[in-house]
Amino acid sequence: MCSLLEDGAVNGEVIAVDSTHVDAYSQRASDNRTGKSDPEARVGRGKRGFIIGYRVHTACCVESEMPLAFTVAPCNENDKVYFKPLLERVHGLGVRFKAVLADAQYSSAKVRAAAEAYGAEPVIPVRRDSKVKDALRVGRDFVTRGARRLVELFKGWWSVGRLFGRAKEWLLLGCLKLRGLEGVAIYACLSFTAMLAVALAAVRVHEPGLMRSIKHFTV
Repeated sequence: MCSLLEDGAVNGEVIAVDSTHVDAYSQRASDNRTGKSDPEARVGRGKRGFIIGYRVHTACCVESEMPLAFTVAPCNENDKVYFKPLLERVHGLGVRFKAVLADAQYSSAKVRAAAEAYGAEPVIPVRRDSKVKDALRVGRDFVTRGARRLVELFKGWWSVGRLFGRAKEWLLLGCLKLRGLEGVAIYACLSFTAMLAVALAAVRVHEPGLMRSIKHFTV
C-alpha cells in the first residue's frame, strides 16, 4: 500500500467504509449463537437472513477501489464500532481524506463526529425513519435523494462493494476453509494483499488501467 500511495496510484482523498460477511467453515452450534466447530464465529445478519460467520470491516479508496484498512470481527457486532478504528488506521498511513462515505447503517452523531475529527466530511444517508428534513437519504426504491453534490459524491460508496466483489470472486475471500478469528483475519489479509500486489504490478508495467484487473494477471 505504501508503494501505491507514494506512486500516486492511490490517493484516498475520498474513502468508503463498509463491511461484508463471510460464512464460517462450520455449522451452527446447538445454542444457535456460535459455530459448532468454530466457537469464535457468531450468528448475525447477512444479505439473505441470518448467517454464522464473520464480517470484514473495510475502508477503501473510492477512486482506485483499493483497500486502505480492514479488520475482522464476529458478524453479530455492530458496524459502527469499527468506523473510528478504520479511520485511525487510514490516517496512520499518512492519508488525509477529505470525505468519508458510508451507508445508513452507520448513521449516528458519533460516527459523523469521528469523520469530522479528521477534518473530513461525513457523507452518510440518514435512516429511512429519520425526521431530518432535506437530509441525504436512500429510499425504499434504492434511489438516493438530497443535495445534488452529496448525491453525486455518495455514488462513490459503491466502490467498496465492487472491492468486496472482486475479493470474493477472484481471491476466494468468501470461501473460508479454516476456523477462528485470527485465521479469518490472516485469510482476509492475504486476499487484500494479493489485490494490492496486482495493482502494484499494473503500475510497475505502466498500465494503471489494469490495477483492478485481477484476471489479467492471473489467467
